[in-house]
Amino acid sequence: MSSLFTRASTASVLYDAPGPRARARNRLFGVLSLAGIAGLLWYVFATLSDNGQFDADLWDVFQYTYVQQKIVDGLLSTLQAFGLAALFSLVLGALLAAGQLSDHKPVRWAAVSVVQFFRAMPLLILIVALYYAFFAKQPMWALVLGLTLYNGSVQAEIIRSGVNAVPRGQGEAAYALGLRKTQVMTTILVPQAIRSMLPSMIGQLVVTLKDTSLGFIITYHELLFVGKAIASQPINAAGFPYIPVVLVIGPIYVALCLLLTALARWIEARGRRGANRRTSAAA
Repeated sequence: MSSLFTRASTASVLYDAPGPRARARNRLFGVLSLAGIAGLLWYVFATLSDNGQFDADLWDVFQYTYVQQKIVDGLLSTLQAFGLAALFSLVLGALLAAGQLSDHKPVRWAAVSVVQFFRAMPLLILIVALYYAFFAKQPMWALVLGLTLYNGSVQAEIIRSGVNAVPRGQGEAAYALGLRKTQVMTTILVPQAIRSMLPSMIGQLVVTLKDTSLGFIITYHELLFVGKAIASQPINAAGFPYIPVVLVIGPIYVALCLLLTALARWIEARGRRGANRRTSAAA
């Protein structure tokens, strides 16, 4: 009973409970907002319908085996670029994070400069520059390298922050036992930091997956490039199948991101169960 009273008292201190007029005003604003959103959606739907974007004939293009194979090839190209960029960015992020945490000033300054430069560089400009400068005949590597440099720099900051978030006493106790810095990092700090870093690292991998769509700018035949090519072909008198392509390609990207997020949650839950088992065994 006392806990309920304490929570109620705390809540009343944090904010003033709305009165009858405020509640009525909030409900009115809510209704008006919903009406505005519904009106906007109806306007978009009506405009697209008037342009024939919901005609059944526009879906005929997906009946062709050639188009279906193109979508599969685009999906595989997207996964290939993502897999390479994800692996390289994690490796680069670990190396840059180690450099930022180094006791040697030249190494630390060089790593910090690289991280700050590529974090500030717009990703699209970086990919296009790499394409025209080095990889005009191999657009996939321009995309992969651009994603690696940008996302590797972000991953480096995530790893550095995670390691620094471990209580300082953990490292001091390890140094007191005579461990070297490499041993302290690999056996004490990094294993503890992984649990806090993992959600942010996986979140950045989701961003990496979505950013593979920038490959269509440099004519890399990933999923978005294939979708754009399909939408650019008129279907007889029905017009261009923009909306059908969006309704097919869009959910594929969403499904890939959801699968990656689900994998992250599974890994995180598995790590928690392992930590709980070790704690129980130690007790």
